[in-house]
Amino acid sequence: DMKMVEKVGLVKFDFLGLRTMTLVQDALDEITRQGKTPPDLDTLSLDDAETYELYSRGDTDGVFQVESSGMRQYLRMLRPTCFDDIIAMLALYRPGPLGSGMVDEFIKRKHGEVPVTYPVPSLEACLQPTYGVIVYQEQVMQIAQIVGSYTLGGADLLRRAMGKKIAEAMAEERTKFVQGAQKNDIPKEKANEIFDLMEKFAEYGFNKSHSAAYALISYYTAFLKVHFPVEFMAALLTSEMGNQDKLLKYVAACKDMDIEVLRPNVQVSRREFTVHEGRIVFGLGGIKNVGDEAIREIVDAREEGGPYASLLDMCIRVNLRKVTKRVIENLIKGGACDCLGCTRAGMLASLDTVVARAQKKLKERDSNQVSLFTMIKEEPKVCPGIGFDCEEQTAPEWPDDQKLRFEKEALGFFLTSHPLQPYRKELFRLRLTPLEEARDMPPGAEIRTAVLVTTLKELMTKKGQRMAFAGVEDLTASAEVVFFPEPFAEARELLKSDQPLLLEGTLDKKADDGNGGQGQGGDDEEAAPRDIKIMGAKVMPLAMACCSSDEPVIVELDTRRMSADYLAGLRAILEKHKGTVPVNVHMVVDESLCLLQLGPRWTVQPGPVFENDLNKWTHGGM
Repeated sequence: DMKMVEKVGLVKFDFLGLRTMTLVQDALDEITRQGKTPPDLDTLSLDDAETYELYSRGDTDGVFQVESSGMRQYLRMLRPTCFDDIIAMLALYRPGPLGSGMVDEFIKRKHGEVPVTYPVPSLEACLQPTYGVIVYQEQVMQIAQIVGSYTLGGADLLRRAMGKKIAEAMAEERTKFVQGAQKNDIPKEKANEIFDLMEKFAEYGFNKSHSAAYALISYYTAFLKVHFPVEFMAALLTSEMGNQDKLLKYVAACKDMDIEVLRPNVQVSRREFTVHEGRIVFGLGGIKNVGDEAIREIVDAREEGGPYASLLDMCIRVNLRKVTKRVIENLIKGGACDCLGCTRAGMLASLDTVVARAQKKLKERDSNQVSLFTMIKEEPKVCPGIGFDCEEQTAPEWPDDQKLRFEKEALGFFLTSHPLQPYRKELFRLRLTPLEEARDMPPGAEIRTAVLVTTLKELMTKKGQRMAFAGVEDLTASAEVVFFPEPFAEARELLKSDQPLLLEGTLDKKADDGNGGQGQGGDDEEAAPRDIKIMGAKVMPLAMACCSSDEPVIVELDTRRMSADYLAGLRAILEKHKGTVPVNVHMVVDESLCLLQLGPRWTVQPGPVFENDLNKWTHGGM
């Protein structure tokens, strides 16, 4: 073990396997595939202003070590402008420094709200990068050398003694430090004051070399996200292929970045998520029950023989022992075969016949038998869709709700259109908490969130009353909600409906370690995501919640398009959706953001239909 290794004079090394390194390489490879020049990370400048702006906005989905809501909050407060700020933030975002107020002190000094001071002038070079705050273990060692005349080895022993709070060793070290300081003309009283300061911060001090290495990887991911967003997000989705919650979260993040994520496509998709014409194509590896061998068959046959002409053509060209009927069924349900020119309903209904025909053709081909009619040369009839004339070729598509349910069954989440997607702006207006952010909230915290019920399991209590466990999800994560008898009795009918709901409750989960899931202190890359458990108190239809809130609806007015017709379009929408919710207008005039409050005549009934009409008007469609 570590201590025995040290006793015999050897050095212990920890090698961390970081999935993020694969993510970075995948992003670089995708950039190259797109015909662009990837950045050389070995010579990458660490002063890119746009990258620090991304940190300052807290737009850090997928950025290494800084994704948690708590870290985003501190980054927005810090507004980092240099690489040293990122190193320090990763070192400070831990239970000790957060609880001691060190982080707030650091941020205030950064912005000049508190003056930057140094115990003695000779420590300015050592403490300047952290604005006079002792953040790192290395700074403790440097202070021991500069002030106390320690050797490097002696300074390391002092650091250990302070970190482990060994009283006897500390008393000896204090005497040694004060004597060394006096040699540098530092009075005994001042030396003791500096030693007390070191002792206080050594308890929280973090290893800078570890933090700097992590900060560099964090900077790589942030830089790639800023300058190559589509390629980076494709690599990020690939890295989380087996994690449905993370895929859901990052697909939603892509939509926030105006990056379109296309459904899987047997004509284009590879195993991983890829970029095609500026959009991300869903990877075949993200479809349930579609294994790597089946994917290799589909991709290799396509690259060897060109695009698939039909479902039958694909079944003939792939090995059906690897690309089984179950695999094809999931490809159809997930939308990967839409490109073949037939409805999903038609393809699934004809699948047994298609597979039987393909197997027959393969059997004939492998038997080496020649029939009289095969000797007559004729051009094969290319029939897109299923591949031959049949009733299913013109079958109508499933209803939208069934189509979405099958899509979710195959992909693990709604890709084409989540039932909550039309409410995205309303979720912000109502100030609802995304489920993903609940991971960083303390136990017992109250939460208001918009959810879709995915499962409902009813139980009988010992008193003979009904209670339930509900599985719910939103656009970012999934959770379990416990409804005890009284709230369940009120919520039961709504929980059984398919409509989006506004859920109110309290968080019931294990106490947070204060680390925001950063995993910074251990040998793992990151802590496993915590399960989200909520004690349900109340639910109501989300559509009703949108109409009952008096929080104003915000309409963005483009002054560059200002005309009578433009304003008439807005007026028509407001009159069409007459309701009780006030409307505010945002418009930029002479580089100033102006807020206009419309009068009571123009109150509206917000919701998906209103939002859809507003989007059409915004993009010139009305």
